[in-house]
Amino acid sequence: MSIEKVRAFFAQRGREGDILEFDVSSATVELAAQAVGCPPERIAKTLSFAVDGGCVLVVCAGDAKVDNAKFKAQFHTKAKMLSLDEVVAFTGHAVGGVCPFAIDNPAVTTYLDESLRRFETVYPAAGSANSAIELTLDELAEFSGCAGWVDVCKNWNGKEPL
Repeated sequence: MSIEKVRAFFAQRGREGDILEFDVSSATVELAAQAVGCPPERIAKTLSFAVDGGCVLVVCAGDAKVDNAKFKAQFHTKAKMLSLDEVVAFTGHAVGGVCPFAIDNPAVTTYLDESLRRFETVYPAAGSANSAIELTLDELAEFSGCAGWVDVCKNWNGKEPL
């Protein structure tokens, strides 16, 4: 199970006790925000895209949407989300619990989006559709093994139309 892999990943870092598991679904931003008890924008959603035969994960704020022009400028290809089966094949996590942790596939590269920088802590999923973990941005960067920060989202900073 995906959450078991994530639990083992955080156990190696002394953080397995920080994983939150809920009796309700946290598979969407809205459900996760309700389960955690935080505003939806503090949910760190992980989006999966096909890029150059591999997978790019973009972790962004819950209220952010991918800006196709920014994505193309950053990754030199159109933003094409992976199918449900492709997400599992690349990440080992099912949609609703996709997170940037415990991924052993070298074809997966993770980036953090600028939309997250306005928060001290955020809540990414922890490998299942009823889990999350509160992390600082530094912890998220470290634990995700991200390749860096990108600016590929819109609608989160009040400057762009919804």
